[in-house]
Amino acid sequence: MKFSRKKFLQGAAAVCGTLSAGVAFSRPGTASASVLRPPGAIDEEEFLARCIRCGRCGEACPNQCIRPFTASSGRAFSLEPGPGEEGTPAVFPRRQACNLCASDSGGELLCTAVCPTGALTPVSKNPDDLRTNVRMGIAEIDLNLCYSYNGSSCGVCVRACPLEGTALKAGLYERPLLDPDACVGCGLCERSCIRYPQAISVIPRAVNSGLRGVESA
Repeated sequence: MKFSRKKFLQGAAAVCGTLSAGVAFSRPGTASASVLRPPGAIDEEEFLARCIRCGRCGEACPNQCIRPFTASSGRAFSLEPGPGEEGTPAVFPRRQACNLCASDSGGELLCTAVCPTGALTPVSKNPDDLRTNVRMGIAEIDLNLCYSYNGSSCGVCVRACPLEGTALKAGLYERPLLDPDACVGCGLCERSCIRYPQAISVIPRAVNSGLRGVESA
């Protein structure tokens, strides 16, 4: 196999760029969940065992972001339900992201309040509770696509983040700096991204549970 100097330098630049964004990567997780679960979802294996596919969480969602995971709903995102996943509630951020019930005046996330089986555990809208108990996924930034890393200034994803200043910060030229440990995976950054394909996307935490963040100085 031949290696070109150009490809080597491109690969090195991508690694350095990732570290400059405040994120260090280790090995990915091995769990099988392929979609984002609603906030408050318990570990995937137990979630699938407890969820009765009743649809109450989707009916309660004020942002209408929770949909049954079927071959039809996942097709637009190149996703297909695995064993036991058919009909389970999922969030597809590019279609509609979770806004953590910001439009509702109550004190709880509504989907978690109506779950009859404990597949979703109740979560209050207190910021500390959200950071601790909402672990839908982890945002990842493609530095080759992000406008702010390629000669322009954007920052739309940072301003969309409900935890701006912790999960996402704006660096030089409004470059998004991500702290995965603070990210709740709501998908608002992915939904707001003006680039297509999106330069920032949320990976289910069960799939990429090995991701860890280092806050950039």
